[in-house]
Amino acid sequence: MLSLTSLDRYIFRLVIVPMLAVFAIAASLLILDKMLSLFDFVAVEGGPVGVVFQMLGLLIPEYASLAIPLGLMLGILLAFRSLATSSELDIFRAVGIGYFRLLRVPYLITLVLMGLNVAIVFYVQPLSNYYYQQLDYELRSGALGASIKVGEFNALADRMALRIEQSEDDGRRLRGIFARVQTESGDILSISAREGNFLATTDSPDTIILQLTDGTIIQDHRQGLDKMAPRVLSFTEHSLPIDLPQVEEFRARGNEEKEYILPELLRIGWSDSAPEVARDGSQASFTFRLVEVLTMLFMPLMAVALGIPPKRSSSALGVFVSIILVVAFHKVNEYGRDVAALGIASPWLTQWGPFAVFVALLLWMFYQVAYIPGGQPLGFLEKAFSKISKLVLSIFRLRRRKLREESREGTDPDMQAARAE
Repeated sequence: MLSLTSLDRYIFRLVIVPMLAVFAIAASLLILDKMLSLFDFVAVEGGPVGVVFQMLGLLIPEYASLAIPLGLMLGILLAFRSLATSSELDIFRAVGIGYFRLLRVPYLITLVLMGLNVAIVFYVQPLSNYYYQQLDYELRSGALGASIKVGEFNALADRMALRIEQSEDDGRRLRGIFARVQTESGDILSISAREGNFLATTDSPDTIILQLTDGTIIQDHRQGLDKMAPRVLSFTEHSLPIDLPQVEEFRARGNEEKEYILPELLRIGWSDSAPEVARDGSQASFTFRLVEVLTMLFMPLMAVALGIPPKRSSSALGVFVSIILVVAFHKVNEYGRDVAALGIASPWLTQWGPFAVFVALLLWMFYQVAYIPGGQPLGFLEKAFSKISKLVLSIFRLRRRKLREESREGTDPDMQAARAE
């Protein structure tokens, strides 16, 4: 049984706090960005507000597949950056504690998060993607009980158009109602009412009743080719049955490769009886997910390599470079998946190739820090960044000095008198 020492517990506390903070921040930013567009979409479609939170919940697994590796890497990076800037890392190295010993707890955390990410990308995320598309379809088709859009003509079934001026009490009270109905015999009914409300029926779930109050019915009666004078009726209460449109059932899961779970990907991707397009798509999707998970094994090495700043420096350049590397590799992997799914190239070239290059880069950066005295994989970037920072600061100092001199000249009486002469 593996026992954790006080050093391991100390490193665990240094890693877990920033890691959880990154998880929370990344998830919040991604969800808030999507929430605005979902609220607009649901408002346009006239659906219930609660469906927004259901759709956001179904998007969490997709966001987690990227937030977990990013949070893991930044948690370890900030922990080792704290050790380096406080000189604790030098003390550990001086007493013979190497980087791999310090990485024991970070790698235990990595293995746990890898298992979680395997469950997410191979099982949870495919199902959540499918149910998200199902909610989107039901919202567009009106199967979620989309409300009548106020101030617009709404076509119901094939024989009715309805317009509501005002809606109160979450749609329970409707005001300014106008309806145009065509009967089976060809008559046209133009109905206007002061107010009304919808009532459900127990005998026919596909029909609802629009209970109207204080209105007028104009019946345009036609008999053959002859047109008779319209009849006008006033009513105190009138019940108007409305047939709900039939909604087709949503498609079965599996229309896209990202909706397949792991056993389905393996069965289709390496089946001789499956179409070539389906095999290419399944193999590309399987490789994409596997590469995303395996990349997490090398996140601690990159975190150490980029988290330790140069001596006598507190530069945070490594933090920004690490985020750029993780996001850029994720996008390259997505592009490789799409190319491989089209059958243009093999996943060995489009996905395993960039993975091998990325891993080689991370191993080289870690070797520079761990085995070369004073080695810095981003040394040239640090020097360039330092020069640019000094140049920008000098420009601001000169500008501030110039403004100060101008203000001093503007308040000097002798200078004002010289200008006046």
